[in-house]
Amino acid sequence: QAQVVESGGGLVEPGGSLRLSCAASGMTFRRYAMSWYRQAPGNERELVAKITSGGSTNYADSAKGRFTISRDNAKNTVYLQMNSLKPEDTAVYFCNAVVNYITYWGQGTQVTVSS
Repeated sequence: QAQVVESGGGLVEPGGSLRLSCAASGMTFRRYAMSWYRQAPGNERELVAKITSGGSTNYADSAKGRFTISRDNAKNTVYLQMNSLKPEDTAVYFCNAVVNYITYWGQGTQVTVSS
């Protein structure tokens, strides 16, 4: 059974940066697209960025130009580099994988952008 585990969240001032990591196991990582979602209090979970098995990426409009998703297939890990963070980026960030039509979520990592 696949598993994804996020790390790297924390408290950062506006304009700062964070890099989130998501370690995957129980799956042939290189074969699958990986995504980052986020959910702020009172809001629905929303897609932030996605990277395909071939390395193609797409981003939510709110993330374009500030966030970069990448993957290291040797480490079974996907990353989300977040720069120029804003208070509205505050949310729990979740890693997502769909493996053989089954959706897997991590437990989430809290990102708080505040002065």
